[in-house]
Amino acid sequence: MEPLITSFSMVAIAEIGDKTQLLSFVLATRFLGQHWRVIAGIFVATILNHACAAAAGDWVTSHVSPELMRWILGLSFLGFAAWTLVPDTLDADDAKPSRYGVFLTTLGLFFLAEMGDKTQLATVALGARYSSLAMVTIGTTLGMMAANIPAVLIGEKLATRFPISKMRFVAAAMFAIFGILILLKMNFGLDLLSSRATG
Repeated sequence: MEPLITSFSMVAIAEIGDKTQLLSFVLATRFLGQHWRVIAGIFVATILNHACAAAAGDWVTSHVSPELMRWILGLSFLGFAAWTLVPDTLDADDAKPSRYGVFLTTLGLFFLAEMGDKTQLATVALGARYSSLAMVTIGTTLGMMAANIPAVLIGEKLATRFPISKMRFVAAAMFAIFGILILLKMNFGLDLLSSRATG
């Protein structure tokens, strides 16, 4: 359960104020009355993107020594902490609708917007940390949905009421703590990467 809970928590908080959440706001206002098609597109795009990201993290782990991986992961999470503090923006061109319908437009835009995003790169790191890629993918996907479903359903009203700036600091703190624990070879009482090294 640890991979699922950790993946969910990190991504759900890190997604607050992220570019893909901003895209969810825009899509919700552009496709009024079709929220569930937007949500379905976000879900499919996320699970495809994060499954690939978790697999990439797993592949890296099988080709890198545990000691080097510890430093890569620890420094990566510290980098994510700093990155999270930088407010994200959305290019207006990213939200242009197409002739392909609500679901396919959402799927395509969201999948592309997530490429190279901090939540995708965090999923790569989580895939490298945990052996259960399914739990990582499910956790990060549920985290994305937890942050983006309210964005779609409530739209711009949520943005004016939710303290996005404060959540950015919470997400940064979580990434930083996880990175420090990895560098100190601590993981809530578990030996870091031992399961990956022996598995």
